[in-house]
Amino acid sequence: MHNRRNFCLSALATTSLAAVWQPVIAAGYPDRPIRLIVGFPAGQSTDTSARRIAQSMSQTLGQSVFVDNRPGAAGIISHGAVKNAPADGYTLLMGSTGTLTINPWLYKNLPYDPIKDFEPVASVSASPLVLFTSVDSPIKDLSQLIAMAKSRPGKVSYGSSGNGTTGHIAMEMLKMEAGIDLLHVPYKGSPPMVTDVISGQISVAFDTAGAVLVMAKGGRIKLLGVATLKRFEAAPELPTLAEQGLSGFEAMPWSAILAPKGTPALIVQRLNVAVNAALKDPAILDLFISTGSYALGGPPSQLQSYLAQEHARWGKAVGASGARVD
Repeated sequence: MHNRRNFCLSALATTSLAAVWQPVIAAGYPDRPIRLIVGFPAGQSTDTSARRIAQSMSQTLGQSVFVDNRPGAAGIISHGAVKNAPADGYTLLMGSTGTLTINPWLYKNLPYDPIKDFEPVASVSASPLVLFTSVDSPIKDLSQLIAMAKSRPGKVSYGSSGNGTTGHIAMEMLKMEAGIDLLHVPYKGSPPMVTDVISGQISVAFDTAGAVLVMAKGGRIKLLGVATLKRFEAAPELPTLAEQGLSGFEAMPWSAILAPKGTPALIVQRLNVAVNAALKDPAILDLFISTGSYALGGPPSQLQSYLAQEHARWGKAVGASGARVD
């Protein structure tokens, strides 16, 4: 009993000390450079936006925020580095739909938990998926795709940039919602997939707006619909899949900034202010428009709720797809 009492007093003292020191630590934050780890190679769109946001955050925080690229292993390397970093606000993570809401359902032994291992800081941007086909395809809209698929179950093909990618899982969502069966043809990346859609080797595919809008304007592909609830500002003439009959259908790869679990709330809040300030920068907003994206932002609590919601929604589609990575 005596030892238990001493243990409880010690735990209480540690908790009280942490409560006292957290505001003290946050008051002097930041006093050295901050690292933003990105799980994509330099020059990739997520890396480009991360660098612009880091530059803006540097101005707001009065300390350098620099990008540290840790590509590979479907984001496991970058997320592991942040999970194991000190929870002091000096190591941040640029996460994404794939790494935070699809990977947990794909990998049996994923070495990180997107909910338990990170503190949400702020949502960054989203790029809606667009359904497209060949300019010579007889498919003109979603209803015709559904009719064709129902007349030839399992024969109409769709492409993706790989098993478990957002395009693959989004099409599984569409299949469930529309009650159709399509043949999945995975590729090693988006370019060869798009090439085969253009040539008519496969019937349809999803890709991000930034990847397909330019090709559509050049007459190389035909757009069938965008996976948003409201029409996309960058292509207002393009109907949503929701208004074509898939009520509530939405599929948008997004990015967000997170910190290691246990990072003091006052530091998280300071970082959140810096990210939201960056997302109001006209230069960054122009960059998003040019890549078919748009800014998100908001408080950490909003990102926390969104993570839980997206985790469940994409997980259902991953289960339906049968995709697994062991």
